[in-house]
Amino acid sequence: MGDVLYIVVPCYNEEEVLPETAKRLKAKLSALTAAGKISPESRVLFVNDGSRDKTWEEICALHRAEAVFSGVDLSRNRGHQNALLAGLMTAMERCDMAISMDADLQDDVDAVDAMVDKYHEGCDIVYGVRSSRKKDTFFKRFTAEGFYRVMNALGAETVFNHADYRLMSRRALEGLAQFREVNLFLRGIVPMIGYNTAVVEYERGERFAGESKYPLKKMLSFAMEGITSLSTKPIRYVTALGVLVFIVAIAMLIYSVVRWALGETILGWASLICSIWAIGGLILLSLGVIGEYIGKIYLETKGRPRFLIREVLEDGVEEKGPRT
Repeated sequence: MGDVLYIVVPCYNEEEVLPETAKRLKAKLSALTAAGKISPESRVLFVNDGSRDKTWEEICALHRAEAVFSGVDLSRNRGHQNALLAGLMTAMERCDMAISMDADLQDDVDAVDAMVDKYHEGCDIVYGVRSSRKKDTFFKRFTAEGFYRVMNALGAETVFNHADYRLMSRRALEGLAQFREVNLFLRGIVPMIGYNTAVVEYERGERFAGESKYPLKKMLSFAMEGITSLSTKPIRYVTALGVLVFIVAIAMLIYSVVRWALGETILGWASLICSIWAIGGLILLSLGVIGEYIGKIYLETKGRPRFLIREVLEDGVEEKGPRT
């Protein structure tokens, strides 16, 4: 008998794509079980992140029809990262390895085979990495690749072109459970765990149905979350910027004194106003960056639960009650 695999799938308003996702993942588990690579006790674990449509009803129907489908219902919408963490922590108690992937079927399901093979070779974490972005528009490709470069440049170390499609062993999941921060950015936290890692490349497809949950505005917010959760470099840059402005101010003061000593009239209302606006803007920007960190410290000190589980479906059993 092979090791137990759980495929963890966060879902938010995914009722359109869920039947097809369930069909493909069930077929994949059946093929891996037949090949002796995983245990027949392996499951697909759908996590309902406070969906407003009939996603949870669809998950319940799948569970009633097939034991291979399990479900976790969060008490309210907590965001993709918290929903994913809730699923992984639920799976940790039941599996030997877990693979996280999105419900939209853009992640290549066939890459699961290579991930499981890497696990059997001794890898605790296997990252699914896009082999190319040829299908993306220029704008999408430019912003997405820029996202990873900016993140790494500002100290939030991530795996380039890797989202949240990855395999983690139980040992790696137990390591992840020790990271207790409220401000989650799993793409940056998982590399901190260490252990043996590997990469599996795959071609990302088009979304099967529904709308993207990550428009540009949300991607920018996600990037800010990752940077401020994992790195203090922005504050260091603010300090360096303050030193630079101070040096420029001293240089301008010396220049003004020299011009005055030479008896030359100093003209420059325009430059004066521009300087005032520039310095004022830098001050506000600096306060905003510092405020972002202070806000995160405030949230961390409260120690609020990252998620609450309303209900867990597994093997004909409905487990109800709050869990964090």
